[in-house]
Amino acid sequence: MKFTEEHEWLRTDGDEVIVGITAHAAEQLGDIVFVELPEADTEVAKDDEIVVIESVKAASDILAPLDGTITEVNEAIVENPALVNEDPMEAGWFFKLKLADPSEMDTLMDEAAYKAYVAD
Repeated sequence: MKFTEEHEWLRTDGDEVIVGITAHAAEQLGDIVFVELPEADTEVAKDDEIVVIESVKAASDILAPLDGTITEVNEAIVENPALVNEDPMEAGWFFKLKLADPSEMDTLMDEAAYKAYVAD
């Protein structure tokens, strides 16, 4: 599993990655009440704003962690946004991404580096 400075996690799943936000991010956002996901088959570039989240505290955009094509979205979190708070690292995932360049995963933080980053 890899992590971004924007508090996203990426877990390899075959030739794709599953993307969500970390428990730390979900906690900071507060109770999530709305999620708008991109369409499957959408090509994205790193740092494109692709997901909109609204919580009781604020609205926030989730950025594409890397270049690629969205292959699947998690409709369950559109129907029940609270899943992101309840289980951010499993059931609360946002989308699957087929990476344009899988070696870019090597540029992201591992779990130890992310924990140190959050602690700062």
